[in-house]
Amino acid sequence: MTVAGLLLVGLPAVYFLAVYGCGEEEDRLAAAMAGEAVLGAAPEGADRASRYQGCDDDDLFVTAGTQYRYAGSPKAALRHYREAARADSWRPRTTADGEEVPECFTKPVGGTTAYLYLESPAKGVLHMEIVADRAQSEWC
Repeated sequence: MTVAGLLLVGLPAVYFLAVYGCGEEEDRLAAAMAGEAVLGAAPEGADRASRYQGCDDDDLFVTAGTQYRYAGSPKAALRHYREAARADSWRPRTTADGEEVPECFTKPVGGTTAYLYLESPAKGVLHMEIVADRAQSEWC
């Protein structure tokens, strides 16, 4: 009875501790994404507020992003980032019908497809994020 109890409790616990969550692969992907030049391409007049990278332990999706304080025109900021993304080999994401998804770009990064999302400035903050996972999920 004791052995069966240990197996029923112990094996899931060992799995959880040894396999669950983000690991070295996700750390490498996060570092590769954080190194993308487009994340450092702030428009003129922007002040960096924060830069981050991380991984969701439950779903194993990896993020890297940056936020800037910005008092300029939202249209000018988005135009700047679209140009910076294309210059860094990011390509507009398209739907199955061939339509471009607004403010979303894709590029192979770290052996998977990464998605760059440009968020329109709100309350004086620009936000740009790259998201990817090893399951080849589509993000934006």
